[in-house]
Amino acid sequence: MQKAGMVCISLFKLLWTGSGRLLGFLWKRNTTVSCLEFLASPVTGALSDSYGRRPLLMLTTLGLMSSYAVWAVSRSFSMFLLFRVIGGICKGNVSLCTAIIADLPCPKARNRGMAMIGVAFSLGFTVGPLMGAYFAITSKATGNVFYLTPALLALAFSTADLLFIWLMVPETLTKDVKALSSGCGDCRDLLHPLSLFYFAAVSKKKDQLSRNGMQSLRVLGLVYFCYLFLFSGLEFTLSFLTHQRFQFTSMEQGKMFFFIGVIMALIQGGYARRIKPGQHIRAVRMAIIALIPAFVIIGLSWNVTMLYIGLSLYSFAAAIVVPCLSTLVSDHGSASQKGTVMGILRSLGALARALGPVVSSSVYWIAGAQTCFLITSASFVLPLALLGIARRLKEE
Repeated sequence: MQKAGMVCISLFKLLWTGSGRLLGFLWKRNTTVSCLEFLASPVTGALSDSYGRRPLLMLTTLGLMSSYAVWAVSRSFSMFLLFRVIGGICKGNVSLCTAIIADLPCPKARNRGMAMIGVAFSLGFTVGPLMGAYFAITSKATGNVFYLTPALLALAFSTADLLFIWLMVPETLTKDVKALSSGCGDCRDLLHPLSLFYFAAVSKKKDQLSRNGMQSLRVLGLVYFCYLFLFSGLEFTLSFLTHQRFQFTSMEQGKMFFFIGVIMALIQGGYARRIKPGQHIRAVRMAIIALIPAFVIIGLSWNVTMLYIGLSLYSFAAAIVVPCLSTLVSDHGSASQKGTVMGILRSLGALARALGPVVSSSVYWIAGAQTCFLITSASFVLPLALLGIARRLKEE
């Protein structure tokens, strides 16, 4: 018993000293925004069911503009943290975009819309960091703080986004549908984690789903959470692996993520948006199965060629899962529930992105890269099993 206790203490010390700073960095940089998005997305979605998508989308975009303005003038960590807090609260606008797509009556149009949101994310993931790095260097060369120009650029983009919404984006929620909405209802259903996993805010509405529909929605929410929990963790530790094993510089890692982003954008813009209605569960299953060997190859890779083979398979699979799951979830709920449904789904994803990197990074630094990638790859069996349940519920 004493020996077991000493082993536990040793493991605790290893975790504390080896990854304590890393966990603190993760909490400040990644978890803060994800936790705030976790809290804000369901509320934003529910409010959009009552007041419309367009007003809430404009309001959250204004919030993002203010966050970038705070970032541009920040000269202390507290001001930088304020920028992250405002930005995290206003990240609920992503769920509003998916809710607008969910309002479309045609299943094919919804599928294409979700895929195009995925394309937008992939292109932003590819081009955004490169632009940020370039303008940071330019800003530093002119004698300013390195983040001033990127912050002003982000502010300019969000301003253009607001103008585009004001001039071009119509309201997709009719007055009749707004009248059916009961507003935010019980706030605990939109903030309590267990209530979110149960989609309690949806089940308590007057036009609630059938029992089978609610079960299907909850299982899909679990699939979404489990997938992103595992995926975001390995995605975060990928930079550690390439730096340690292949001595990748920041430029080489930038090229790697550019490669991933381009493949994802091509798959989402080509294959994913053409998936026929009724085939989405099959497509998600195929993609998750492909992720298992992808991460195994990456974890065991001993040269850059093998690494990029794994990354190609990884990029193909990653391009399919989230758009297809979003399409599947958007089929659930009445017209007056879409904002709440998509907001809760986005909230579960934010929680997964907050917890996944912390857990995977801890395993990575305690057990090593190979063990981390192999264990997590095997864990993708869980969302696969849940997906099988969702398929049976749909067939009933």
